[in-house]
Amino acid sequence: MQDRSDLLTEQRLAESMSLDAMSLEEAVALMNAQDDKAVAAVAQERPQIAAAVRIVSDALRRGGRLIYVGAGTSGRLGVLDAAECPPTFRTDPEMVQGLIAGGDAAMFRAQEGAEDRPEDGAAAIDARSVAAADVVMGIAAGGTTPFVHGALGRARQRGARTILLTCVQPMVNDPEADVVIRPLVGPEVLTGSTRLKAGTATKLVLNTISTLAMVQLGKVYENLMVDLRATNQKLWDRGARIIATLTGLDRNRALDLLRQADGHVKAAIVMEKRRVDLAAARDLLSRCGGRLRDALESTPGGHCPPKPTAAGAARPTPTEKGP
Repeated sequence: MQDRSDLLTEQRLAESMSLDAMSLEEAVALMNAQDDKAVAAVAQERPQIAAAVRIVSDALRRGGRLIYVGAGTSGRLGVLDAAECPPTFRTDPEMVQGLIAGGDAAMFRAQEGAEDRPEDGAAAIDARSVAAADVVMGIAAGGTTPFVHGALGRARQRGARTILLTCVQPMVNDPEADVVIRPLVGPEVLTGSTRLKAGTATKLVLNTISTLAMVQLGKVYENLMVDLRATNQKLWDRGARIIATLTGLDRNRALDLLRQADGHVKAAIVMEKRRVDLAAARDLLSRCGGRLRDALESTPGGHCPPKPTAAGAARPTPTEKGP
């Protein structure tokens, strides 16, 4: 059994030594002040986060997948982030996935022993048929989770790119990864409870990676989630407001247009701005790699401007799926 007492997340926080004797107001103030450290720790990792976004967006653009792997809180946060991508960005549920040690049951009830077997992590990667086109991101706040180590090792064997997100200092047995994101949040208010600052830092990092990867894929226009698919009343309302904002239509006309577009916001906007029907809007978006800005700025003949990479070279783009 590994002695983990030297890990930052297992050490005691001096400021919370008398947590049980504090007034409620003092305890709330303490936790709030410590949460600020999570934000600061993530800020220190900006270059690594940007590198991860580049790897993920390139893989997704080429038809690969992003697969989060974790246990406990780390695993649940990965599953949560993956689950939010389809309604927010109209992605195929297979594009971003979350694997948690112990399977689906571990989302709702702790499966404490499930994280201790690296072979289970490797088997989970095999079960997903991970390949060179994919990216596997291991999330391990405490850094030592065998399930995550096994998954990352097997993913590299299968040719996938890998990312490690952890909140502890480097260790001799760290798994290999193309990018390591290491927000060092320090000891927790409740010693060892990485659902606190470490969990907050993890959520911040995942928010940034998935959101900015989808921006790179053209699923955002300005700061609007134009690639959402309206599937409930809230999303129909939001979709109509986005259409109204970008076209100048009133809300009722925007709703009518969204219905004509089968709930697909981007298609509705192209229909209105380019004066085309749904089929033509879908075709134009497809030829422009799903990028609304390029579809709106395309030539009358439907020729879309090439999208340069940071180095200035044209890059391949994903195929826009129909609603």
